[in-house]
Amino acid sequence: MIEQSRQFSEFYNDYGRALDNREAALFVGAGLSIPAGFKDWQEILQEVAADLRLEIKQETDLVALAQFYVNEWRARSRLNQLLVDEFNRSLKITPNHRLIASLSVETIWTTNYDQLLEQAFKEAGKRYDVKVTTQNFATTLRGKDVTIYKMHGDVTQPHETVFIKEDYELYNIHREVFTNALRGDLLTKTFLFLGFSFTDPNIDYILSRIRALIGSNPRQHYCIMKYPEKTSEDDTKQVAYDNKIRWLDLRISDLRRYGIEALVIYNYNEITDILRRLNKLANRNNIFVSGSTFKGGALEERAETLAYKIGREAINRNFNVISGFGLGVGNAFLLGAMEVAYQDRETYLLDRIILRPFPQLPEDSSQRKELYSLYRHNILSSAGFVIFLGGAKLDSNGEVLIASGVLEEFEIAIKLGKYPIPVGVTGRAAKEIWKQVIADPTRYFPDSGVRKYLEILGDDTKSDEEIIAAIFDLISQIHDK
Repeated sequence: MIEQSRQFSEFYNDYGRALDNREAALFVGAGLSIPAGFKDWQEILQEVAADLRLEIKQETDLVALAQFYVNEWRARSRLNQLLVDEFNRSLKITPNHRLIASLSVETIWTTNYDQLLEQAFKEAGKRYDVKVTTQNFATTLRGKDVTIYKMHGDVTQPHETVFIKEDYELYNIHREVFTNALRGDLLTKTFLFLGFSFTDPNIDYILSRIRALIGSNPRQHYCIMKYPEKTSEDDTKQVAYDNKIRWLDLRISDLRRYGIEALVIYNYNEITDILRRLNKLANRNNIFVSGSTFKGGALEERAETLAYKIGREAINRNFNVISGFGLGVGNAFLLGAMEVAYQDRETYLLDRIILRPFPQLPEDSSQRKELYSLYRHNILSSAGFVIFLGGAKLDSNGEVLIASGVLEEFEIAIKLGKYPIPVGVTGRAAKEIWKQVIADPTRYFPDSGVRKYLEILGDDTKSDEEIIAAIFDLISQIHDK
């Protein structure tokens, strides 16, 4: 077996560079949709197999099974109805879909008929251009964040889906434009295959198509493969389990013919961990400032001043800034960043400044709280580092309160695996967050060496310049690893 730690390290380095250069792509299979509640193909085709007097558990070529049904009944209307019934169900997107939507991946290929990817990108506030039929290639959505190629069709057009064996055989006739686009992406982008067991009914068709497209000198690509679990039957038949292990080794070796290096995992939950790690890699150049202020406070004045200086320094150091364009801290942060960006003619503003205006929502408190939380999840998902400044508000009596929204953004940032940088000298929520982080830095950062920088951020005797230097020295220590 491949040495796992070395293999994953090489993958993160290679795919991380591809993310930075906008040369990363994803190829998504059915395994990513099953956790949302969709059935696997054996379950979907169980009744079809029964009509053919076959036992579904004995069938491995389910594409051929679907073809046999059409041959027998001279129609595929029932198969189309099966697709509509299964993939048109309203199911919630999974954490993995949300993580994919937060990646800086501009190209996604999928064999799935469902619309979970589209839902995830819509929830993330991103514009997606979907290619389902050859006609879709004639138009392009302006300002799109990602293109989703549904190479086997979509549930909304079941009669156009690639489902039976004949569909695969005639693919290059009916869907040649997809073949040409895939060829270009395989040669110019680094792919990660997700949600494929590599025993899926259509995977061999896909691999053979890839082999024909890339020739004998392929670009490096990657896939996730799960190590076989030992079943109760395997316990009594060691030969059967040994055969699974041997099969996996041979499959991994065979995938290299297609330029695909397999990453072996032992639990499907590891996919989420991998996507979180990629999320950090993809967004490690993006800085978000969380905080709130009110007029008249000395701490608030310093928080806004620091926000302005952080915005300037971020652009000067070639980081990107994310702003909710709110009053106080958010406004000062954005102002500082834009001043530098406008002064540098080589800086492309739309690439360096990401705006997600904080929404003006209805007065209904329960609805407002839910929508604010969703907004915070979306904007924080695009950040690598979250800097906390201030975080106070005044109640109706003029009393200073800790801003609950800033504390919520801290909790969301931790949940999403972001790096929190609380500037304790600005007090309020930032001070409370600083106390948590300084108490156990290793919980939030992979390197215990960041403590010295965190100590500076809580030292009231330090100047603004020393605070700014500590923030970006901390970021650099994490970013460069």
